[in-house]
Parts: sequence; structure tokens; C-alpha cells
Amino acid sequence: MRKALMLSLILLLSGCGEEKITNTEVEMFNAAGDSLGTIKVQEQASGVKLSGNLSGLPPGELAIHIHEVAKCEPPDFKSAGNHFNPDNKEHGLLHPKGSHAGDLPNLIVEDDGKVKIDFMAPQVTLKEDKNSLLTKEGTSIVIHDGPDDGMTQPAGDSGERIACGRISKDKDEKGQKKAQDDQSAEE
Repeated sequence: MRKALMLSLILLLSGCGEEKITNTEVEMFNAAGDSLGTIKVQEQASGVKLSGNLSGLPPGELAIHIHEVAKCEPPDFKSAGNHFNPDNKEHGLLHPKGSHAGDLPNLIVEDDGKVKIDFMAPQVTLKEDKNSLLTKEGTSIVIHDGPDDGMTQPAGDSGERIACGRISKDKDEKGQKKAQDDQSAEE
């Protein structure tokens, strides 16, 4: 009886075998459908870390945001919806009332079109939560052709959407692959 109770408690605490995603890779595509590289999205104690290397972008300062829908239909990627904003806040990392959960620092793309991404998104998670990037519909990462000014509503006056990648529990039509907990040995 005692062993059965302990086993039940262990299963309950472990989530009864549910899949727990702690990281995933998001393949980014431009409007022509060309892959620009991948962004690793990884759960951390202080939010979600985004890291990776992209190429084929225009040089300069470009906005990058997490959007509310996991749809990346070219050429304008408007299918990705608005910024991910589960707390209904104003836009902009510089806004005194707080920012959208999907607001991120600008990218600085080198003259050769390459950029290394390495920053935190402290207001989001991959865990089940209202701020989860792995909603039933998923979310997306969108890159714009200009910088985010950190204040202007609703998107920082950041210009047109030029690249997009889906964040989803499922593989997308382009073959996005998930990385699971058991791959944490790579870290």
C-alpha cells in the first residue's frame, strides 16, 4: 500500500509522463522562403534565452519581437498577428508602464548580413502558463526592417516584417524540429 501511494505521488509530481519542453529551435525564413538560420529558445530560471546565428539580413539595427500567432505567411508575415502581450501592456522596453512580453532588444546586423543572437526574454516561459510561448496555437519570432524605438505604439515604428519563424510544440510545414530535455547534455 505504501509503495503504491509513493508511486502515485511520484507520477503526480512528474506530470504523469506529459512532455515537458524546455527548449526548441525556431527556423527563420525571409519572404522568399529562404532559411536565415535558427534561433534556439531555451527555458531558464529568469525567462527564456534566445540564441543563435542568422545570415542574409540587411545590415544595421533591426527590431525583433515575439508575435502572438505561429503563422509565417509571406511576403508580409502579417499572419503572425500582433506582439505577444498576455498582460495587455503598452509597447516598448522603454515604456514606463512596462512592455509587451514579446518586446525584445534590437539586433545589430553586421555589413555581411550576419548577426549573433544572445539575449533573454524575461516575461515569457515555455512552461504551461499564460505567458507561455507554447500556447495551443503557438507563437512566432518576427524580424523587421528597421529598429524598434522602444516607445511608439503599437510596434516601435520598426518598419516592415522581413523574416519570421514559428514557435510551436509541433513541427511546421518547413520541418521545424523540436529539441527535448534529453538533449540538455549538449549544454
